[in-house]
Amino acid sequence: MIVTTADLEAACQKLAKSEFVTVDTEFIRETTFWPELCLIQIANPSMEVLIDPLAKGLDLKPFFELMADASVVKVFHAARQDLEIIYNLGGLIPHPLFDTQVAAMVCGYGDSVSYDQLVARITGAHIDKTSRFTDWRHRPLSDKQLDYAIADVTYLRDVYMALKERLERDGRTSWLKEEMDILEAPETYDLHPDDAWQRLKMRVKKPQQLAVLQSVAAWREREARNRNVPRGRVLKDDAIYEIAQQQPKDVEALGKLRSIPKGWERSSAGAQLLDAVNQALALPKSELPAMPRQQQSPEGSGAAVELLKVLLKLTAEKHGVAPKVIANSDDLEKIATDGEKADAAAMHGWRKELFGDVALKLINGEIGLRFTGKKVEAVEL
Repeated sequence: MIVTTADLEAACQKLAKSEFVTVDTEFIRETTFWPELCLIQIANPSMEVLIDPLAKGLDLKPFFELMADASVVKVFHAARQDLEIIYNLGGLIPHPLFDTQVAAMVCGYGDSVSYDQLVARITGAHIDKTSRFTDWRHRPLSDKQLDYAIADVTYLRDVYMALKERLERDGRTSWLKEEMDILEAPETYDLHPDDAWQRLKMRVKKPQQLAVLQSVAAWREREARNRNVPRGRVLKDDAIYEIAQQQPKDVEALGKLRSIPKGWERSSAGAQLLDAVNQALALPKSELPAMPRQQQSPEGSGAAVELLKVLLKLTAEKHGVAPKVIANSDDLEKIATDGEKADAAAMHGWRKELFGDVALKLINGEIGLRFTGKKVEAVEL
C-alpha cells in the first residue's frame, strides 16, 4: 500500500515505462455529492500497486501525471465513474483510453457485461465479490479487501490483451474509438448547474412551469455541490415537479405543498428556493424557455420499430456485436419515422454499414423477414 508521495512518484515512473496500465478505484458516494476516493489500484504487465488517497500528506500529482501520459494506454472496466472522479480531482481525463466493458460489447460479449463475468469467460478465473459492498474509508483494510481490490486490475491485464487482439483481428479497433471519444469528452462529466433540469422527467406542460423547473433544479444542483450532499438531501425530485406546477411565491404558499417537509419553508434554504422561483416567474414572456418538442410518431410506425428490433438482433448475432452498441430504441424510432434522414448514430460510420443500410432496405420493402427452420432470417424481395 502506497502512503507517501515519494513512493507514489517512484511507482508511477515504473508504471509509465509500459505500453498500458490497468486502473480501478474504490469510492463512497452514498452520503455525498462528490465521490470520496478511498483507494486506487494500478497494474502493468510486471507490477501492481495499491494507493491510499486517504493517507495523510499524500499528493496524487504523480498519479494524475501518469493518467495524462499520452504514451500509456489507460485500461478501465466500466470507466465512467472512475473518470468522473479523476476529472473532478485532477482536472483531466485519462488519454488514451480503453474501456473493456465497451470493447466486450463490440466483441459480442453482451450488453454491459460485468467485470467478473468477463474475467470468467476470458480467463476462466472466478473473482470473490463478497467485499464489493464495503466501507472503503475504514483503515486498516483487511487482507480480503485488498485481495478483492487488486484483482480488479490484475485480471484486467489479460482481459485487455484478449479484447485488443480480437478487435485488431476483426478490424474493429476504429469502432471502439468512437465510443472512447465520448468517454474522453469533458462535457460528459462537467454538467453545468443550469442544465441540471435535463436529468428530470418532463412533467410540465407550459413554458412558465419549465422556467421554474429549470431555475429550481439549478439552485438544487449548486446547493448540493456546495454542501457536498446528494441532490435528494437538498430537495426531492417530486418536490421540484410540484413547485414547478404550483409556483409558490411566498413562505405560506411553499409550506402548503405536500412534498415540502413541515417547517422547511422557513429555513434559509427555503428562502433561497423561493428566490429561484420568483426569478423564473419574473421572466418576460419573450425570455421563457421553449418547450421541448414531443415528436409524434406516424401511425403504424410502432410495428415498423418492432421489425427493426428483430433485424437489429439478427445483425448483432450475425456479426457478434451487442445490439446496444449498434443502435438503441431512439435510433430505431427515428429510422422508422425519418428513414435515411434519421438523425441517429446507427446511420453513421460503421453502424450504418453494419445495420443502417439494411434497416433502410427493410423499411423500403426491399428485404423481408422470414421465419424458417425455427429461426428468423432476412431475405431479398
